[in-house]
Amino acid sequence: MSQRRSPLVTSYFYHIFNRGVARQPTFLSTYDYSHAELALEYYEYFMPKISLSRLKDQSLERRQEVFANMRSGKKNVEIISYVFMPNHFHLLLKQTRENGISEFMSQFSNSYTRYFNTKHNRVGPVFQGRFKSVLVESTEQLIHLSRYIHLNPVASAIIKEDKLFDYKWSSLRYYIQDLKESFIVSEPVLSNFTSKEKYREFILDHVGYSQALEKVKHLALEEL
Repeated sequence: MSQRRSPLVTSYFYHIFNRGVARQPTFLSTYDYSHAELALEYYEYFMPKISLSRLKDQSLERRQEVFANMRSGKKNVEIISYVFMPNHFHLLLKQTRENGISEFMSQFSNSYTRYFNTKHNRVGPVFQGRFKSVLVESTEQLIHLSRYIHLNPVASAIIKEDKLFDYKWSSLRYYIQDLKESFIVSEPVLSNFTSKEKYREFILDHVGYSQALEKVKHLALEEL
């Protein structure tokens, strides 16, 4: 994979990542992680009519109505996989319209920053400048990157190996469980496996730092 400085191209996949400003924590509670996940789902769609913070003040019925209407509309991106860590995040995205990733990331970052600053009585940016983007250039890289993202909690020593599939703040559960509703588009990765169990084996085969992880090691946070 190579770092791109040119505009992001529609219909291509990208690894998007960033960390907290001055390497500070970006998620301090389950509420923070939950808001970030909701923001992913909300802002993947083109031009939401109201901000997420305002939507959260609406009734459950109204929130469900807004999401139902949005799901029939256009998307800025497809979210292939993600992980939220205490002071950083990784996303695997497919851009589905011109400037889609940039618009999505702007809305996601601004929404989360407003939420986080209000929640924790602070001011200023939460994330460290503009997000980083790396073009995914092959199917092999795509599937290894999905594994890299899903293994991040273990690779970063946040959790132990036997707790990987219990980690709540990643898309891994959508890959290995039969969940009926999901904003995750796992097909580009899972179509390369005969079953979800085979993908699970693929994950477990490289829980530690291995050759597959070394292929994307230059994308790790020390390069942010």
